[in-house]
Amino acid sequence: MTTNLVIQSPALTDSHAEHLAALSSAEGIVRLSQTAMRLLDVDTDAQTWSETMAWAEARHIDAAFVPAARKLSDRRVLAMDMDSTLINIECIDEIAAYAGRGEQVAAITEAAMRGEIADFADSLRQRTALLAGVQASVLDRIYHDRLRPNPGAERLLASAHAAGIKTLLVSGGFTFFTDRLRERLNLTTAYANTLEIGDDGKLTGRLLGDIIDADAKATHLRAFAAEHGATQADQIIAMGDGANDLKMLALAGYAVAYHAKPLVRRQAPYTLSYCGLDAVLNWFEG
Repeated sequence: MTTNLVIQSPALTDSHAEHLAALSSAEGIVRLSQTAMRLLDVDTDAQTWSETMAWAEARHIDAAFVPAARKLSDRRVLAMDMDSTLINIECIDEIAAYAGRGEQVAAITEAAMRGEIADFADSLRQRTALLAGVQASVLDRIYHDRLRPNPGAERLLASAHAAGIKTLLVSGGFTFFTDRLRERLNLTTAYANTLEIGDDGKLTGRLLGDIIDADAKATHLRAFAAEHGATQADQIIAMGDGANDLKMLALAGYAVAYHAKPLVRRQAPYTLSYCGLDAVLNWFEG
């Protein structure tokens, strides 16, 4: 199987490409855009991979060894985490900030995403409890004032939909936000946790129903893939940034650590640390 090396960076130069082509013994270089190039028919032995990735990382270049001549339209499913992957914020941290408890909640969030808290469900319950008494109207303010899709999100999703790919948003966050993003971005399906709102219009600090944790993310992706004919791992693209995404990522042939925590970057076969979500598109030819 022929393998290409796709390199991408906002500051990508011809010199970068030439050096990486020499490191990887590339047969040629194709410029895809101002920020992306494809190095053709590269070596894939362990030493070449290690040296190439280390050189690229030191220069803030996203590098991916990808099978040649793969088409986006041959993928069936694109699954994404929400907070800090599809969107620019951690919604629970933003809600907590309105309550004056931002530092407490953010510290737990960071520890959970780094994998330092083994039980994600327990960490979520701890954080949600700190939201008790917040007016539910705050959620709408956060959605309109703070939440933005990450760079490249709309282009990636529009291209996926045009290629016939079904899209899944599966989040340890909250349905208030995933439901709106599903409609806004024309996503096929979305799953998340449901905040309980009291009769007084305030958050109770509790969640309704089952919690979407790492196992639930994987379960939802497995069922979604089966429903939409993704019978092989390489028909699945999955993207996430935190430790609770790892089980979901393990199901995908194209498992992407997007601006992710170190634990996730180490375990995922593909990483995007400097480019937008739509950088995935350059891995495919046609």
